[in-house]
Amino acid sequence: MADEKKMVRVTIDGSQYEFAEGTTVLEAAKSVGIAIPHYCYHPGLSIAGACRMCLVEIEKIPKLQIACYMTVADGMAVQTKNERVKKARKAMLEFHLVNHPLDCPVCDQAGECGLQIYYMQHGLYISRVRENKVKKTKKAVPIGPHVMLDQERCILCSRCVRFCNEVPKTSELGFFSRGDREIVDVFPGRQIDNPYSMNVIDICPVGALLSKEFRFKTRVWYLESALSVCPRCSRGCNIFIDFNLRRPWKNDGRRLSRLRPRQNDQVNKWWMCDEGRLSVGFVDDDDRIETPLMRNGGELEETGWKEALEVAAGQLKKCSANQDMEVAVLVSGWAANEELYLLRRLLAECLPGARVAFTVAGNFAPSEDKILRKADKNPNTTGAGLLGLTDSSKEVMTAGDLREMAAAGKIGALVIFYHDPAGYPQTYGQGWAEALGKVGSLIYVGTNSCATSQQAAIVLPAAAFAEREGTVTNFEGMVQLQNRAFGPLGESLPGWEIVQRLGVALGGNFKYSCAEGIFDELAQKVEAFKGLDYRKIGPQGCKVKTY
Repeated sequence: MADEKKMVRVTIDGSQYEFAEGTTVLEAAKSVGIAIPHYCYHPGLSIAGACRMCLVEIEKIPKLQIACYMTVADGMAVQTKNERVKKARKAMLEFHLVNHPLDCPVCDQAGECGLQIYYMQHGLYISRVRENKVKKTKKAVPIGPHVMLDQERCILCSRCVRFCNEVPKTSELGFFSRGDREIVDVFPGRQIDNPYSMNVIDICPVGALLSKEFRFKTRVWYLESALSVCPRCSRGCNIFIDFNLRRPWKNDGRRLSRLRPRQNDQVNKWWMCDEGRLSVGFVDDDDRIETPLMRNGGELEETGWKEALEVAAGQLKKCSANQDMEVAVLVSGWAANEELYLLRRLLAECLPGARVAFTVAGNFAPSEDKILRKADKNPNTTGAGLLGLTDSSKEVMTAGDLREMAAAGKIGALVIFYHDPAGYPQTYGQGWAEALGKVGSLIYVGTNSCATSQQAAIVLPAAAFAEREGTVTNFEGMVQLQNRAFGPLGESLPGWEIVQRLGVALGGNFKYSCAEGIFDELAQKVEAFKGLDYRKIGPQGCKVKTY
């Protein structure tokens, strides 16, 4: 094909390989398992060649070359770890550490710091510098709503400057002064407050840029990580969930410590927005619903799952048998594919004739740009659509129509999944609180106490996205895994298990033991998902057939 790149033969450390023409030496070496140290290079940014840590020796070229900029050529021979290269790396590392403060014990980057890691791998020298280190002006100073700057720790790699120039294109950061007085800083009168500002914290190889929210909360060596997908919008950015189960009391009692972007070239590349990072506090908030609740004498009181489900099923059956009243369900794009599939089965087999409504409205105001953010603030609207549960289907009404029916007193029993229409009239529309007050029996399924759950007759606690396994389908039809990082809080259950237990209480035949089993059945019976295998989705996701 015309767009296929020519392959060239290159020898690296005595072994011969083939790479596409135009590949940098650094990326070529990385692809065959040879790690070349670097600070300034980032695959998502332009090449700066500033740190000089990636020096390699290339046959027939007298001077050492930077691997991040030099591209492979046919017949090229590269040495990445001979004595000459090792000596140069050690010298560059010493240069970077000349004015770096020795405050590792109080630095949040300790444990994942590029200087610490490379010193152990390529340094281990006795410093030849004895004079006092140059002190920079700003020491742990806020330069934006979420970013702290420590100029003393900066090694002038320019990653943050290039990121602001090239990704959000807001250009808040720059270099000032020269020589050993050179610093990175925001331009006068500005702060770093773009919607992607916290990415500069991820790409900073040292502890110069830190998160206000994460700072001094926990040591990184106490953290474990799980692969997941951001629930903040229909983009479905790939993320790491960093969580602390060993010492959560050192992290304000929170298990979920932070979210970080995970590279997926087809979805979010290397980035994620600040909204996604900061909108998951609900997972460990004090208002989490931890046990089933039932209304008794005007107050919601704790009860057991068996009693709550039996009463809920009884009310749904009673209303379903009454020709003058309607049973309705308000479906959410926050639910995983497996939960939505079981809900579809439950409606068809146990509650035929029930009214189904859907809306993309939620607790977040729409925000969208041409980088990552989508106006639809639900992670699985596309999945709900492929399962026939959105208002694009003729059998599904809008949430506004459902509200009008409820306000007219026509809804005898209503099940709401995750939505809080009573609490957010600015996005759902006015009149929901009054309309819900006229529903005969309101059943709420969700993670946190809210205005809607406070009006419910029965409240069923659901596990948050970090507490259960499942799949979501982003706006482009990419099916991706949300892996469980830690167990559900209290007695809360994954959404699919709540639907299954409710289906059994209604007399249905539901016998699933895990999300994987549900997805396997879904992939057999739903045309768009046919051919997909839960075990083969992998960390990068799979596209559904219709896309």
